Amino acid sequence: MTGPAVHCGYCGVDLAARDHSACAVRLRVLDPPRFCSACARRMVVQVTPAGWTATCSRHGEITSAR
Repeated sequence: MTGPAVHCGYCGVDLAARDHSACAVRLRVLDPPRFCSACARRMVVQVTPAGWTATCSRHGEITSAR
């Protein structure tokens, strides 16, 4: 995915709007991103035992680094 991150990948809110440290922990430890960090669109997420993929209709696909 390209473009600067301006939205939280977990909750979709603008990064400058509030503290997202709890969101960052959840993304790092538990959950894949649900919102595109470039445009805040809801992404299609598929979770498998081997990892996850998240796809934004505008910015493409990202995958877990497992």
